[in-house]
Amino acid sequence: MHNLSVILVDDHQLFREGLKLLLGNFKYISTIKEASNGLEFLELLKNGRPDIVFMDINMPGTDGIEATRLALQTDPSLNIIGLSMYADEDYYTRMIDAGAKGFVLKNSSIHEVEAAIHHILSGNNYFSPEILTGLVRSINRKKSIHHNDVLSERELEVLYQICKGLSNQEIAEILHISKRTVDKHRENLLSKTGSKNTVGLVMFAIKNKIVEID
Repeated sequence: MHNLSVILVDDHQLFREGLKLLLGNFKYISTIKEASNGLEFLELLKNGRPDIVFMDINMPGTDGIEATRLALQTDPSLNIIGLSMYADEDYYTRMIDAGAKGFVLKNSSIHEVEAAIHHILSGNNYFSPEILTGLVRSINRKKSIHHNDVLSERELEVLYQICKGLSNQEIAEILHISKRTVDKHRENLLSKTGSKNTVGLVMFAIKNKIVEID
Protein backbone atom coordinates (compact mmCIF):
# COMPACT_ATOMS: atom_id res chain seq x y z
CA MET A 1 0.00 0.00 0.00
CA HIS A 2 1.79 3.13 -1.20
CA ASN A 3 1.31 6.33 -3.21
CA LEU A 4 -2.39 6.42 -2.42
CA SER A 5 -4.59 9.22 -3.69
CA VAL A 6 -7.43 10.47 -1.50
CA ILE A 7 -10.34 12.84 -2.06
CA LEU A 8 -12.00 14.57 0.91
CA VAL A 9 -15.58 15.72 0.25
CA ASP A 10 -17.07 17.94 2.94
CA ASP A 11 -18.72 21.35 2.98
CA HIS A 12 -16.83 22.41 6.12
CA GLN A 13 -13.39 23.71 5.20
CA LEU A 14 -12.05 23.44 8.75
CA PHE A 15 -12.92 19.75 8.93
CA ARG A 16 -11.33 19.07 5.54
CA GLU A 17 -8.16 20.88 6.52
CA GLY A 18 -7.94 19.01 9.81
CA LEU A 19 -8.41 15.59 8.24
CA LYS A 20 -6.02 16.49 5.42
CA LEU A 21 -3.36 17.46 7.95
CA LEU A 22 -3.75 14.16 9.80
CA LEU A 23 -3.79 12.02 6.64
CA GLY A 24 -0.69 13.85 5.44
CA ASN A 25 1.24 12.12 8.23
CA PHE A 26 0.77 8.73 6.53
CA LYS A 27 3.72 8.13 4.23
CA TYR A 28 1.69 5.84 1.98
CA ILE A 29 -0.66 8.71 1.03
CA SER A 30 0.86 10.85 -1.69
CA THR A 31 -2.07 12.95 -2.96
CA ILE A 32 -4.99 14.53 -1.12
CA LYS A 33 -7.58 16.52 -3.04
CA GLU A 34 -10.60 18.36 -1.66
CA ALA A 35 -14.16 19.08 -2.76
CA SER A 36 -16.71 21.17 -0.86
CA ASN A 37 -19.77 19.47 -2.36
CA GLY A 38 -20.90 16.55 -4.48
CA LEU A 39 -20.68 18.37 -7.80
CA GLU A 40 -17.09 19.47 -7.18
CA PHE A 41 -16.25 15.86 -6.33
CA LEU A 42 -17.76 14.57 -9.57
CA GLU A 43 -15.67 17.13 -11.48
CA LEU A 44 -12.51 15.96 -9.69
CA LEU A 45 -13.19 12.39 -10.82
CA LYS A 46 -12.73 13.48 -14.43
CA ASN A 47 -9.03 14.05 -13.65
CA GLY A 48 -8.33 10.55 -12.35
CA ARG A 49 -9.53 7.79 -10.05
CA PRO A 50 -8.71 8.13 -6.32
CA ASP A 51 -7.89 5.11 -4.16
CA ILE A 52 -10.11 6.30 -1.30
CA VAL A 53 -12.90 8.86 -1.00
CA PHE A 54 -14.10 10.25 2.33
CA MET A 55 -17.62 11.49 1.65
CA ASP A 56 -19.62 13.70 3.98
CA ILE A 57 -23.21 12.48 3.89
CA ASN A 58 -25.08 15.66 4.77
CA MET A 59 -24.15 18.48 2.38
CA PRO A 60 -26.24 21.18 0.70
CA GLY A 61 -27.08 20.67 -2.97
CA THR A 62 -25.82 17.32 -4.19
CA ASP A 63 -25.40 15.44 -0.90
CA GLY A 64 -23.03 12.56 -0.24
CA ILE A 65 -25.61 9.88 -0.96
CA GLU A 66 -26.44 11.25 -4.42
CA ALA A 67 -22.79 11.98 -5.21
CA THR A 68 -21.85 8.41 -4.24
CA ARG A 69 -24.60 6.96 -6.41
CA LEU A 70 -23.62 9.05 -9.44
CA ALA A 71 -19.89 8.37 -9.02
CA LEU A 72 -20.39 4.60 -8.76
CA GLN A 73 -22.51 4.58 -11.89
CA THR A 74 -19.40 5.78 -13.70
CA ASP A 75 -16.87 3.71 -11.75
CA PRO A 76 -18.37 0.89 -9.61
CA SER A 77 -14.95 0.04 -8.15
CA LEU A 78 -14.56 3.35 -6.27
CA ASN A 79 -13.83 2.99 -2.56
CA ILE A 80 -16.13 5.48 -0.85
CA ILE A 81 -16.27 5.88 2.93
CA GLY A 82 -19.24 7.81 4.31
CA LEU A 83 -18.65 10.47 6.97
CA SER A 84 -21.22 11.78 9.41
CA MET A 85 -21.38 13.63 12.71
CA TYR A 86 -24.29 11.48 13.87
CA ALA A 87 -24.98 7.75 14.01
CA ASP A 88 -28.20 8.11 12.01
CA GLU A 89 -29.26 4.70 10.64
CA ASP A 90 -31.20 6.26 7.78
CA TYR A 91 -28.02 7.80 6.38
CA TYR A 92 -26.10 4.54 6.52
CA THR A 93 -28.78 2.37 4.94
CA ARG A 94 -29.12 4.89 2.10
CA MET A 95 -25.35 5.01 1.67
CA ILE A 96 -25.26 1.20 1.53
CA ASP A 97 -27.88 1.33 -1.22
CA ALA A 98 -25.76 3.92 -3.02
CA GLY A 99 -22.72 1.62 -2.80
CA ALA A 100 -20.47 3.03 -0.06
CA LYS A 101 -18.04 0.50 1.40
CA GLY A 102 -17.74 1.96 4.87
CA PHE A 103 -18.79 4.59 7.40
CA VAL A 104 -16.78 6.57 9.91
CA LEU A 105 -18.09 9.03 12.48
CA LYS A 106 -16.47 12.46 12.41
CA ASN A 107 -15.52 12.21 16.08
CA SER A 108 -13.48 9.05 15.39
CA SER A 109 -9.76 8.92 16.10
CA ILE A 110 -7.26 9.06 13.25
CA HIS A 111 -6.38 5.45 14.13
CA GLU A 112 -9.93 4.43 13.25
CA VAL A 113 -9.74 6.35 9.99
CA GLU A 114 -6.54 4.48 9.19
CA ALA A 115 -8.21 1.17 10.09
CA ALA A 116 -11.03 1.99 7.66
CA ILE A 117 -8.51 2.66 4.87
CA HIS A 118 -6.72 -0.64 5.50
CA HIS A 119 -9.94 -2.68 5.70
CA ILE A 120 -11.43 -1.24 2.53
CA LEU A 121 -8.25 -1.45 0.45
CA SER A 122 -8.05 -5.10 1.55
CA GLY A 123 -11.46 -5.69 0.00
CA ASN A 124 -13.47 -5.55 3.22
CA ASN A 125 -16.16 -3.21 4.52
CA TYR A 126 -15.83 -1.00 7.57
CA PHE A 127 -18.22 0.53 10.11
CA SER A 128 -17.21 2.61 13.10
CA PRO A 129 -17.92 0.32 16.09
CA GLU A 130 -20.53 2.77 17.39
CA ILE A 131 -22.39 2.64 14.08
CA LEU A 132 -22.30 -1.15 13.88
CA THR A 133 -23.55 -1.46 17.47
CA GLY A 134 -26.41 0.92 16.71
CA LEU A 135 -27.37 -0.97 13.57
CA VAL A 136 -27.35 -4.31 15.39
CA ARG A 137 -29.60 -2.91 18.13
CA SER A 138 -32.17 -1.61 15.67
CA ILE A 139 -32.26 -4.40 13.09
CA ASN A 140 -35.48 -6.37 12.70
CA ARG A 141 -36.36 -9.19 10.37
CA LYS A 142 -38.85 -8.14 7.74
CA LYS A 143 -42.29 -9.59 8.32
CA SER A 144 -42.26 -11.13 4.87
CA ILE A 145 -39.10 -12.07 3.03
CA HIS A 146 -39.44 -12.47 -0.69
CA HIS A 147 -38.07 -15.65 -2.19
CA ASN A 148 -34.31 -15.39 -2.47
CA ASP A 149 -32.66 -17.33 -5.27
CA VAL A 150 -29.27 -17.08 -3.60
CA LEU A 151 -29.92 -18.02 0.02
CA SER A 152 -31.90 -20.90 1.52
CA GLU A 153 -34.50 -20.32 4.24
CA ARG A 154 -32.11 -21.66 6.88
CA GLU A 155 -29.30 -19.43 5.61
CA LEU A 156 -31.66 -16.44 5.86
CA GLU A 157 -32.41 -17.40 9.47
CA VAL A 158 -28.70 -17.63 10.29
CA LEU A 159 -28.00 -14.33 8.49
CA TYR A 160 -30.65 -12.56 10.54
CA GLN A 161 -29.10 -13.79 13.77
CA ILE A 162 -25.63 -12.73 12.56
CA CYS A 163 -27.03 -9.26 11.90
CA LYS A 164 -28.26 -9.19 15.50
CA GLY A 165 -24.65 -9.59 16.60
CA LEU A 166 -24.93 -13.15 17.91
CA SER A 167 -22.02 -15.59 17.96
CA ASN A 168 -22.17 -18.92 16.13
CA GLN A 169 -22.69 -20.73 19.46
CA GLU A 170 -25.60 -18.44 20.39
CA ILE A 171 -27.16 -18.93 16.94
CA ALA A 172 -26.83 -22.71 17.29
CA GLU A 173 -28.71 -22.62 20.61
CA ILE A 174 -31.51 -20.40 19.25
CA LEU A 175 -32.02 -22.48 16.09
CA HIS A 176 -31.47 -25.81 17.88
CA ILE A 177 -28.71 -26.91 15.54
CA SER A 178 -25.03 -27.68 16.11
CA LYS A 179 -22.39 -24.97 16.15
CA ARG A 180 -20.62 -26.87 13.38
CA THR A 181 -23.72 -26.51 11.21
CA VAL A 182 -23.85 -22.77 11.92
CA ASP A 183 -20.14 -22.52 11.05
CA LYS A 184 -20.92 -24.10 7.68
CA HIS A 185 -23.91 -21.82 7.07
CA ARG A 186 -21.76 -18.76 7.85
CA GLU A 187 -19.10 -20.02 5.46
CA ASN A 188 -21.74 -20.48 2.74
CA LEU A 189 -23.21 -17.03 3.43
CA LEU A 190 -19.83 -15.36 3.03
CA SER A 191 -19.25 -17.22 -0.23
CA LYS A 192 -22.71 -16.68 -1.73
CA THR A 193 -22.92 -12.99 -0.85
CA GLY A 194 -19.32 -12.19 -1.77
CA SER A 195 -18.76 -10.87 1.75
CA LYS A 196 -15.47 -11.10 3.60
CA ASN A 197 -16.64 -10.52 7.15
CA THR A 198 -19.65 -9.94 9.39
CA VAL A 199 -19.90 -6.27 8.40
CA GLY A 200 -20.18 -7.33 4.75
CA LEU A 201 -23.00 -9.71 5.65
CA VAL A 202 -24.84 -6.94 7.53
CA MET A 203 -24.48 -4.64 4.54
CA PHE A 204 -25.76 -7.38 2.20
CA ALA A 205 -28.78 -8.02 4.44
CA ILE A 206 -29.72 -4.33 4.59
CA LYS A 207 -29.14 -3.69 0.89
CA ASN A 208 -31.21 -6.72 -0.11
CA LYS A 209 -33.92 -5.81 2.39
CA ILE A 210 -33.59 -9.07 4.32
CA VAL A 211 -33.61 -7.00 7.48
CA GLU A 212 -34.91 -3.52 8.15
CA ILE A 213 -33.87 -0.71 10.45
CA ASP A 214 -36.31 0.68 13.00
